[in-house]
Amino acid sequence: MGCFLQVLALQLTLFGLLAWFIHIHPILPLDVAITHAFQQNQAPWLHIAMLVISYPGSSLLLPVLVILTMIVFWTIGVRLEAAFVAGLSAVSLLLNLLIKVQVSRPRPTGHLVHIIQTAIGYSFPSGHVMAYIAYWGLLFCFGVILFTGRHWWRTDLLTTSAAFVVLIGPSRVYLGDHWASDVLGAYLIGGVLLGLDVSVYLLLKERGVLETPQARARMREKKALRSFPTKRWF
Repeated sequence: MGCFLQVLALQLTLFGLLAWFIHIHPILPLDVAITHAFQQNQAPWLHIAMLVISYPGSSLLLPVLVILTMIVFWTIGVRLEAAFVAGLSAVSLLLNLLIKVQVSRPRPTGHLVHIIQTAIGYSFPSGHVMAYIAYWGLLFCFGVILFTGRHWWRTDLLTTSAAFVVLIGPSRVYLGDHWASDVLGAYLIGGVLLGLDVSVYLLLKERGVLETPQARARMREKKALRSFPTKRWF
């Protein structure tokens, strides 16, 4: 646990240094070069794929998914998970808005890179990346923590969640919405938030907080579900 917290502290430190540097130097030649490299390939399939990856965060789809997931979790009795899905997404959004105002970095412009999808507001850190880590990243962690064994639905959950988290960064750069350093900063601070969230979640899960009799019975009956409490996480 101590080593894990040290990693989070290092990530937070790197994020702070990056935010400070970007606040002073909002336009970085390396960022421009990376975007040009990403946008060299204008194949139709890649263009569509990058738009599809970003679409949930550019529309009401992601907030709807968060709300539906929370409702489903609460209804089937896994109320701690429901609370953490809603809580992490809300905290991530508020923190992102606060940092953006503090850093005040302009978004990429058309005279520097090709803008495929126009976005408004400040650029650092990427809100899409932070939101995807908060939602898809947490679902990935739940898939690892709550389930055991090799099941197609578990594999699909882990693969889909990981794909959205990994691909959203390149998508934002390719579309000209963000600089690569915006994406890097979002992965750093989003990873810290997710790490802290999962640590608190495991502590509460071990203590049976918000656990319902329905969920406890299901845990005993289903072999694919991990039994709690378990000390393997600490």
